[in-house]
Amino acid sequence: FPVTINRLQGLFPSLIWQKPDEQAVVYLTFDDGPHPDISRWVAEQLKAYDIKATFFCVGDNVRKYPETAAYLQSEGHRLGNHTMHHIKGWNNSTEDYIKDIELCQEQIQTNLFRPPYGRISIKQIKALKDKFHIVMWSLLSCDFDRNLNKEKALNGLKSKTKNGSIVVFHDSLKAENNLRYLLPKYLEFLHQSGYTCKPL
Repeated sequence: FPVTINRLQGLFPSLIWQKPDEQAVVYLTFDDGPHPDISRWVAEQLKAYDIKATFFCVGDNVRKYPETAAYLQSEGHRLGNHTMHHIKGWNNSTEDYIKDIELCQEQIQTNLFRPPYGRISIKQIKALKDKFHIVMWSLLSCDFDRNLNKEKALNGLKSKTKNGSIVVFHDSLKAENNLRYLLPKYLEFLHQSGYTCKPL
Protein backbone atom coordinates (compact mmCIF):
# COMPACT_ATOMS: atom_id res chain seq x y z
CA PHE A 1 0.00 0.00 0.00
CA PRO A 2 -0.77 2.43 -1.41
CA VAL A 3 -1.28 1.14 -4.94
CA THR A 4 0.74 3.01 -7.55
CA ILE A 5 0.34 2.47 -11.28
CA ASN A 6 3.48 3.96 -12.70
CA ARG A 7 3.82 1.24 -15.32
CA LEU A 8 0.58 2.32 -16.98
CA GLN A 9 1.69 5.92 -17.31
CA GLY A 10 4.00 5.09 -20.18
CA LEU A 11 1.17 3.37 -22.03
CA PHE A 12 -1.27 6.27 -21.66
CA PRO A 13 0.82 9.47 -21.57
CA SER A 14 -2.10 11.69 -22.63
CA LEU A 15 -3.87 11.00 -19.32
CA ILE A 16 -3.12 13.04 -16.19
CA TRP A 17 -1.32 10.92 -13.59
CA GLN A 18 0.39 13.62 -11.55
CA LYS A 19 0.93 17.38 -11.67
CA PRO A 20 4.28 18.56 -10.29
CA ASP A 21 4.23 22.18 -9.17
CA GLU A 22 6.83 24.79 -8.35
CA GLN A 23 5.69 24.38 -4.75
CA ALA A 24 5.13 21.18 -2.78
CA VAL A 25 1.55 20.51 -3.90
CA VAL A 26 -0.69 17.48 -3.49
CA TYR A 27 -4.02 17.05 -5.29
CA LEU A 28 -6.65 15.31 -3.18
CA THR A 29 -9.48 13.63 -5.05
CA PHE A 30 -12.60 11.85 -3.84
CA ASP A 31 -14.51 9.40 -6.00
CA ASP A 32 -18.03 7.94 -6.10
CA GLY A 33 -20.01 10.58 -4.17
CA PRO A 34 -21.62 12.81 -3.40
CA HIS A 35 -23.05 11.29 -0.24
CA PRO A 36 -25.01 13.64 2.06
CA ASP A 37 -23.21 12.59 5.24
CA ILE A 38 -19.80 11.37 4.12
CA SER A 39 -19.08 14.11 1.58
CA ARG A 40 -20.01 16.80 4.10
CA TRP A 41 -17.76 15.17 6.70
CA VAL A 42 -14.91 15.17 4.15
CA ALA A 43 -15.54 18.84 3.41
CA GLU A 44 -15.36 19.63 7.15
CA GLN A 45 -12.00 17.84 7.44
CA LEU A 46 -10.67 19.76 4.45
CA LYS A 47 -11.98 23.09 5.74
CA ALA A 48 -10.00 22.70 8.95
CA TYR A 49 -6.82 22.98 6.85
CA ASP A 50 -8.25 25.39 4.26
CA ILE A 51 -7.85 22.69 1.60
CA LYS A 52 -9.71 22.59 -1.70
CA ALA A 53 -10.09 19.24 -3.45
CA THR A 54 -11.68 17.61 -6.48
CA PHE A 55 -14.72 15.34 -6.19
CA PHE A 56 -15.30 12.95 -9.09
CA CYS A 57 -19.05 12.48 -8.83
CA VAL A 58 -21.30 9.70 -10.03
CA GLY A 59 -24.11 11.45 -11.88
CA ASP A 60 -26.84 9.36 -10.29
CA ASN A 61 -25.63 10.43 -6.86
CA VAL A 62 -25.69 14.08 -7.94
CA ARG A 63 -29.27 13.50 -9.10
CA LYS A 64 -30.17 12.05 -5.69
CA TYR A 65 -28.27 14.60 -3.62
CA PRO A 66 -28.07 17.85 -5.62
CA GLU A 67 -27.83 19.94 -2.45
CA THR A 68 -24.65 18.07 -1.44
CA ALA A 69 -23.06 18.63 -4.83
CA ALA A 70 -23.97 22.32 -4.63
CA TYR A 71 -22.53 22.51 -1.11
CA LEU A 72 -19.19 21.08 -2.26
CA GLN A 73 -18.99 23.68 -5.01
CA SER A 74 -19.93 26.47 -2.59
CA GLU A 75 -16.99 25.41 -0.43
CA GLY A 76 -14.63 25.94 -3.37
CA HIS A 77 -14.15 22.33 -4.41
CA ARG A 78 -14.18 21.21 -8.05
CA LEU A 79 -16.50 18.54 -9.39
CA GLY A 80 -15.51 16.02 -12.01
CA ASN A 81 -17.45 13.52 -14.11
CA HIS A 82 -17.27 9.87 -12.96
CA THR A 83 -20.00 8.57 -15.34
CA MET A 84 -23.70 8.45 -14.55
CA HIS A 85 -23.80 4.88 -13.24
CA HIS A 86 -20.15 4.13 -12.29
CA ILE A 87 -19.58 1.83 -15.26
CA LYS A 88 -16.38 0.22 -16.51
CA GLY A 89 -15.10 1.35 -19.88
CA TRP A 90 -13.77 -2.12 -20.64
CA ASN A 91 -17.23 -3.67 -20.24
CA ASN A 92 -19.09 -1.19 -22.45
CA SER A 93 -18.96 -0.08 -26.06
CA THR A 94 -17.51 3.35 -26.67
CA GLU A 95 -20.95 4.57 -27.73
CA ASP A 96 -22.65 3.37 -24.53
CA TYR A 97 -19.78 4.66 -22.39
CA ILE A 98 -19.97 8.14 -23.92
CA LYS A 99 -23.74 8.20 -23.43
CA ASP A 100 -23.34 7.44 -19.74
CA ILE A 101 -20.73 10.20 -19.40
CA GLU A 102 -23.05 12.63 -21.18
CA LEU A 103 -25.86 11.76 -18.74
CA CYS A 104 -23.54 12.66 -15.89
CA GLN A 105 -22.61 15.85 -17.70
CA GLU A 106 -26.27 16.87 -17.60
CA GLN A 107 -26.01 16.80 -13.80
CA ILE A 108 -22.69 18.65 -13.52
CA GLN A 109 -20.87 20.68 -16.14
CA THR A 110 -17.15 20.00 -15.95
CA ASN A 111 -14.09 19.40 -18.12
CA LEU A 112 -12.64 16.82 -15.72
CA PHE A 113 -13.29 13.10 -16.12
CA ARG A 114 -12.04 10.07 -14.23
CA PRO A 115 -12.89 6.58 -15.48
CA PRO A 116 -14.37 4.35 -12.78
CA TYR A 117 -11.87 1.67 -11.74
CA GLY A 118 -9.36 3.39 -14.04
CA ARG A 119 -10.62 1.13 -16.82
CA ILE A 120 -10.87 2.89 -20.14
CA SER A 121 -9.98 1.84 -23.69
CA ILE A 122 -7.78 3.67 -26.15
CA LYS A 123 -10.81 4.23 -28.39
CA GLN A 124 -12.73 5.76 -25.48
CA ILE A 125 -9.77 7.99 -24.62
CA LYS A 126 -9.68 9.28 -28.18
CA ALA A 127 -13.42 10.00 -28.07
CA LEU A 128 -13.11 11.99 -24.84
CA LYS A 129 -9.73 13.73 -24.97
CA ASP A 130 -10.92 16.86 -26.81
CA LYS A 131 -13.70 17.53 -24.30
CA PHE A 132 -12.16 16.40 -21.01
CA HIS A 133 -8.95 16.32 -19.06
CA ILE A 134 -8.86 12.61 -18.22
CA VAL A 135 -7.49 12.34 -14.69
CA MET A 136 -5.99 9.16 -13.28
CA TRP A 137 -3.88 9.11 -10.10
CA SER A 138 -0.45 8.42 -8.69
CA LEU A 139 -1.56 7.22 -5.23
CA LEU A 140 -4.57 5.07 -4.38
CA SER A 141 -5.51 4.95 -0.70
CA CYS A 142 -7.38 1.61 -1.09
CA ASP A 143 -9.96 2.89 1.40
CA PHE A 144 -12.57 0.81 -0.43
CA ASP A 145 -10.89 -2.43 0.75
CA ARG A 146 -12.88 -3.81 3.69
CA ASN A 147 -9.86 -5.89 4.75
CA LEU A 148 -7.48 -2.96 4.62
CA ASN A 149 -4.63 -2.74 7.12
CA LYS A 150 -5.29 0.91 7.90
CA GLU A 151 -2.00 1.66 9.60
CA LYS A 152 -0.01 0.07 6.78
CA ALA A 153 -2.05 1.98 4.20
CA LEU A 154 -1.48 5.28 5.99
CA ASN A 155 2.26 4.69 6.25
CA GLY A 156 2.35 3.80 2.58
CA LEU A 157 0.56 6.99 1.62
CA LYS A 158 2.97 9.06 3.69
CA SER A 159 6.09 7.41 2.29
CA LYS A 160 5.04 7.72 -1.35
CA THR A 161 3.59 11.25 -1.31
CA LYS A 162 5.58 13.72 -3.35
CA ASN A 163 5.15 17.03 -5.15
CA GLY A 164 2.43 16.61 -7.76
CA SER A 165 0.85 13.48 -6.28
CA ILE A 166 -2.79 12.91 -7.23
CA VAL A 167 -4.31 10.94 -4.36
CA VAL A 168 -7.57 9.00 -4.47
CA PHE A 169 -10.00 8.55 -1.61
CA HIS A 170 -13.69 7.60 -1.82
CA ASP A 171 -16.58 9.50 -0.22
CA SER A 172 -18.79 6.41 -0.24
CA LEU A 173 -20.44 4.08 2.25
CA LYS A 174 -18.16 1.24 1.22
CA ALA A 175 -15.05 3.26 2.08
CA GLU A 176 -16.44 5.22 5.06
CA ASN A 177 -14.82 3.24 7.87
CA ASN A 178 -11.34 3.37 6.35
CA LEU A 179 -11.79 6.95 5.14
CA ARG A 180 -12.62 8.21 8.63
CA TYR A 181 -9.37 6.71 9.88
CA LEU A 182 -7.08 7.63 7.00
CA LEU A 183 -8.14 11.11 5.95
CA PRO A 184 -7.64 13.11 9.19
CA LYS A 185 -4.24 11.51 9.80
CA TYR A 186 -3.15 12.06 6.21
CA LEU A 187 -4.25 15.70 6.28
CA GLU A 188 -2.24 16.23 9.45
CA PHE A 189 0.78 14.64 7.75
CA LEU A 190 0.43 16.93 4.73
CA HIS A 191 0.18 19.96 7.00
CA GLN A 192 3.20 19.01 9.09
CA SER A 193 5.23 18.17 5.97
CA GLY A 194 4.63 21.57 4.39
CA TYR A 195 2.46 20.44 1.49
CA THR A 196 -0.26 22.66 0.11
CA CYS A 197 -3.30 21.21 -1.63
CA LYS A 198 -5.09 22.46 -4.72
CA PRO A 199 -8.07 21.34 -6.78
CA LEU A 200 -7.26 20.02 -10.24
